[in-house]
Amino acid sequence: MKSVSVLKQGSFSGRRALWSGGISILYLTLAGAGGLLLSSEALTTHLESRNLAPSLSHLFGTDWLGRDMFTRTVKGLGLSMAVGFLGAISSSIIAAIVGLLAATMGKAVDRFLSWMIDLFLSVPHLVTLILIAFVCGGGLKGIVIGIACTHWPSLARVIRAEVMQLRSAEFVLVSQRLGKSRIWIALDHMAPHLVPQLLVGMLLLFPHAILHEAAITFIGLGLSPHQPAIGIILSESMRYLSTGMWWLAFFPGLCLLFTVRAFGTFGELMKRLVDAKGLHD
Repeated sequence: MKSVSVLKQGSFSGRRALWSGGISILYLTLAGAGGLLLSSEALTTHLESRNLAPSLSHLFGTDWLGRDMFTRTVKGLGLSMAVGFLGAISSSIIAAIVGLLAATMGKAVDRFLSWMIDLFLSVPHLVTLILIAFVCGGGLKGIVIGIACTHWPSLARVIRAEVMQLRSAEFVLVSQRLGKSRIWIALDHMAPHLVPQLLVGMLLLFPHAILHEAAITFIGLGLSPHQPAIGIILSESMRYLSTGMWWLAFFPGLCLLFTVRAFGTFGELMKRLVDAKGLHD
């Protein structure tokens, strides 16, 4: 709470960050809850209502099978957020393990893991993600494994830097004099101090995970075509843009952009709160 009060008492940019973060949280909550609460009845075929432009009865219009695009979009966002959550949390766990090992297990391990981090960072995420998803056969499993294996390096570098600073802390030096093992010190002393940075890093991974899930699904290596994923909706809509049915791709793409931006804003807000707390302490 002290960090929140610091932002409130700060400049206009701090207050604006709180407002932006609050709006982002509200949007993400509505998007996630909407995917669970909306009935799947609107996803069934209604040929008598096909190709309808946006109206009060169908806010985002209907597609070539008469399915309500608002329901498809909201459920697709919920599915993308679920996939992003699984991928981001898996990637964060890998980053935490690699960062702790690199900073606590000696110079040889540190050099090897630092080389691995640089190697993964030198290759575009999407290229590696496509290869991993293809090898894993696509689907939910392929996307989650691909995201987990490609999005950890940046966060691992941050965790490693944090642990390197903690190594000179008094409580760590006392534990070393008492003969505690490196693993014990890492898990008992260092890991709890890394939780704020880890949570912020995981939140900042969400937008990348969601965008990459949509991209992989768009090219046919992601989720099943029978699932209302945003990537599938955009891929199918491309065939109908030339017919003037602009709403098929416009609203899902816009909502995807808002979702990615909302996660990024929320993550930046949490980062500022953590930094403000650190400065206060």
